[in-house]
Amino acid sequence: MLTNWVWVGLGGAIGAMARYGVGLLLPHILGKTFPFATLTVNILGSFLLAMLLVWQQQQSIHQSWWLFLGVGLLGAFTTFSTFSVEVVQLAQQGELFKAAIHAAANFICCLAAVLIALWLKPYYLNIWD
Repeated sequence: MLTNWVWVGLGGAIGAMARYGVGLLLPHILGKTFPFATLTVNILGSFLLAMLLVWQQQQSIHQSWWLFLGVGLLGAFTTFSTFSVEVVQLAQQGELFKAAIHAAANFICCLAAVLIALWLKPYYLNIWD
């Protein structure tokens, strides 16, 4: 049982550091006028989690891999809480349009990322065979 906690913790540490890195890098590249880092990690995380779920359904991956990758790494990499706070902060700053775009973009793009991962399933499942 303790081993499960270790897998989640290791994945979570890597996912949190990756999210922190994206949060440092993207504002320098894309500017600080919009929360692109949060949007990026949520879209990428949604895509990768959908791929992982397909892999789990097709290959029945070991629980340790699921805990490390799905619960730990991708759970720490993506962030619904930061997204929610950013939407509220933008609205409080009078940036209602940006708040609405941020909310809509996260919702639409994350769902689209999942659908794209499912659509690409025949291509990446061959890699794991």
